[in-house]
Amino acid sequence: MSRLFGTDGVRGPANRLLTPELAVGLARAAAERIVPTGGRVIIGRDTRISGPMLEAALASGFASAGIDVCLAGIIPTPAISYLIKDERADLGAVISASHNPPDDNGIKFFNRLGMKLGVEEEAAVEASIDPAPAPADRVGTIAPLEAAATRYAAFLSGAIDVEHVDFSGTTIVVDCAFGATAKIAPHVFRHLGASVIALHDALDGQRINQGCGSTSLEPLRLAVRQHGADLGIAFDGDGDRVLLVGPDGRTIDGDHMIGIAALHMAADNVLTPPLVVTTVMSNIGLETRLAEDGIEVVRTPVGDRHVSQRMQTTSALVGGEPSGHIIFSEYASTGDGILTAVKLLEIAHRQGADLVELARSIPLFPQVLRNVPCTSPAALAEDERVQKVVARERERLGTSGQILVRPSGTQPLVRVLVEASDEAECTQIADEIESALRNASG
Repeated sequence: MSRLFGTDGVRGPANRLLTPELAVGLARAAAERIVPTGGRVIIGRDTRISGPMLEAALASGFASAGIDVCLAGIIPTPAISYLIKDERADLGAVISASHNPPDDNGIKFFNRLGMKLGVEEEAAVEASIDPAPAPADRVGTIAPLEAAATRYAAFLSGAIDVEHVDFSGTTIVVDCAFGATAKIAPHVFRHLGASVIALHDALDGQRINQGCGSTSLEPLRLAVRQHGADLGIAFDGDGDRVLLVGPDGRTIDGDHMIGIAALHMAADNVLTPPLVVTTVMSNIGLETRLAEDGIEVVRTPVGDRHVSQRMQTTSALVGGEPSGHIIFSEYASTGDGILTAVKLLEIAHRQGADLVELARSIPLFPQVLRNVPCTSPAALAEDERVQKVVARERERLGTSGQILVRPSGTQPLVRVLVEASDEAECTQIADEIESALRNASG
């Protein structure tokens, strides 16, 4: 793995780790490695206050390398994936730190197929960063991409058959996390006939993801109860992930969504091949339930990029992560929160059932997640003292669950996942591993 790129692009504190100078260097390096001379790149961003600064730097870097730049403005990450293919552009770049706090930001690149760059491509870009590059033969143009958000919204609305699916009579609370979905998601659901209550729908980069959105579901649960809504929908800051909340406050996570979609498609005889792609973080309960209907679960390392790449090689139609990155490959090459919510509502409508009812048919094992802050996540996760405790707890758990301890690819954390049939046992094992991590970090 390269030093700058993590599991989802380059990410860190804006103007400290992620500086304008680095953005220029990344743009020029990406132009050298990926974009043909005279090619085009589309740039989008979320609402963070550092976004315009990094947008200007990234655009300048591409233009100085002779690449024409189309600025899509504030727009969800998956919109860039869609627009690359629609515009036949050579590359896409998104300036966003997804679910991270407001002071962070990030840069991730998408190839001409709308897929995130692979590890080897990112390493090649990083290796090509030159502090004193030779001037290009031409200067690229920089111009707005006209009607970018409108075109993306039209694509989302067209993902279902509106003549046969009508969301009228359905009340939805939509939490936009002060992020990139704020001016698009409520519009799409209203266009499809739903009554929409929008939360945190200001374009406010100083509050993005703060106590709202997919990382903080309590405000959404409260609003769903207050309004007697049928469903709550929570996006993260850049709109590539989504979590759902039922009228009873129950969370419908990514594993539930993958299961609901796969079972529906299998019943319609369109899940060909009969498999889904998930990561090692997905719940064993999902795998057990899908196996009952002859559906295979293929697992990848953590990261929706790995899911997307495996879906391409296996021709899978559905895949994703428990965090709510869900990919419907018939429509998109990357996780798309709004598209996922639209498709799940369509499935519920066609089955004449609510999503909570459908989620209950996929019983998941109890899971406990812990995040341990540290300065060197990779070193801490591999610490001999930590590994000794993890091995002991894995032996104790046996085949009745799973334990994952890994450095975060997006934040200075070690993430711990414990899954077992007994919740008390999950908590006890997580406590032991968290204690070992904190003791080893000193």
